[in-house]
Amino acid sequence: MNPELVEQAVEYAKAHDSEVVPYDYSGHEEKFGKLEGLLPEERGGPAGVIVRHGYIVAEWGDARRPDLSFSVTKSFVSTMAGLAFDRGMIESMKDPVGKYVTGGKFDSPHNAAITWEHLLQQTSEWEGMLFGKPDTADFYHRRGRTLGRQEPGTYYEYNDVRVNLASYSLLRVWQRSLAELLEELVMDPIGASDGWTWHGYRTSDVEIDGKTINSVAGGGHWGGGLWIGARDLARFGYLFLRRGTWEGQQIISSQWIDMATTPSSVKPDYGYMWWLTPDESAEPGTPASTFAARGYGSNIVWIDTRRDLVVVLRWFGGNAQEFFGLLVEAVEAGDEQ
Repeated sequence: MNPELVEQAVEYAKAHDSEVVPYDYSGHEEKFGKLEGLLPEERGGPAGVIVRHGYIVAEWGDARRPDLSFSVTKSFVSTMAGLAFDRGMIESMKDPVGKYVTGGKFDSPHNAAITWEHLLQQTSEWEGMLFGKPDTADFYHRRGRTLGRQEPGTYYEYNDVRVNLASYSLLRVWQRSLAELLEELVMDPIGASDGWTWHGYRTSDVEIDGKTINSVAGGGHWGGGLWIGARDLARFGYLFLRRGTWEGQQIISSQWIDMATTPSSVKPDYGYMWWLTPDESAEPGTPASTFAARGYGSNIVWIDTRRDLVVVLRWFGGNAQEFFGLLVEAVEAGDEQ
């Protein structure tokens, strides 16, 4: 990589703090609604990591500080579905969720049609109440969208209640804490720190076989969610860059990674809770070569398989296209040297 362009990108990131999330999270409840879980006392400042060919090219800020990641967490929820799929616990993502999850959440004729794929592509249009929140609670993202529910699989709507439903449904499949499973099956094998935590709500305890297990949140709108550092996010991103393999061990299947990064027919820049940059020259249904986990406040894990690059941004307030453009230039200029 061209070092001058890398430095330019890093300085740009350091100079552009997020303006939408105050350091003390003031105004959070007014913006998103009543808190049901914990929020950190404060957030960190701009931080990040750039990894190419498995080496840290640049790092800035406190890259080890565990911080609320907002909707970056959704890509971890998706990964828990992938781990269940790899083990045959979910036979097909086109199966109705109600085939696996009983108890009323998928009993109505409308909800009975919802598949795992609908949940992960955020096209479920699920109707109901979960942990004290109706499916209409996420008005922050519903503004400007229709309030009438559509048929499952026909309409995309970014909705944290339904993401929490995916997390709850996977808890029912695994019958274990998703946070514990993530640690055991992914984070420990990839050498992550022990500083990250995954939180649910005070209202999200679930009884399974006489045990109380807290169902973790898929975002941070009402507190909870994944609190994690940039270094650990870089490891997670590198696992996906390396198609699920870490030091010779297949942590998650390459088949799942292809499935998760294949564009939805309803929203081509979205897969299974991963944001995609589809290659317009590729055949329809081809996995994206550039994809990202994205969260509010511009928390981003950006993976570019073509350039063998992973980038983590925390609390970035600048223009992401400009930042990543500088890195692409840095790669191309460096490759020409």
